[in-house]
Amino acid sequence: MRQTQTNTSPRYWPRVLPGTLLALSLMMVGQVSAKDNNLLFDGALVADPCVLDPKTTDIELDFGTVIDKYLYLNTRTHSRPFTLNLLECDTQLGSSVVMTFKGTESKELPGLLALTGGSATGVAIGMELDDGRLLPFNKATPGLVLQDGVTALRFKGYVQGEPTALKNHSIGRGDFTAVATFEIEYP
Repeated sequence: MRQTQTNTSPRYWPRVLPGTLLALSLMMVGQVSAKDNNLLFDGALVADPCVLDPKTTDIELDFGTVIDKYLYLNTRTHSRPFTLNLLECDTQLGSSVVMTFKGTESKELPGLLALTGGSATGVAIGMELDDGRLLPFNKATPGLVLQDGVTALRFKGYVQGEPTALKNHSIGRGDFTAVATFEIEYP
């Protein structure tokens, strides 16, 4: 008959105990499992009511020569019109469009576009709808009605003196540019 003897000396436990605890903790971890279909993507593919006319995707609005004295007297120039054309509009797919013109706003004239290039200073670019209502940058237009076929979206741009430059007669003369992008949404 064979006899097994368990070592209970205090020196034996410091060597055995850490290994035993590690084995027990590994047994308690259990299995890592992956659940099927735990990430689901869904959506809907739809047709847009219109197609943007490629001839009106890049618009350059030239204000020509703006005289600083005119801005000191009138604060802003007359508006210059421009048009974005939407083609192949189908009003059964959507009856309106919302546009957002985006760009860096003037610090002195929030809602107006800051200049991005050139040597001119003290002015910003404003926009309005065809009927003269102001159209702040980075804010959506009201719903604009679509027509079957071609829809011409008419807007206007203008140059406005910033309040400090007007007050101090410090508009900096020179060339100027400002850049904006637009987003089209069919609600």
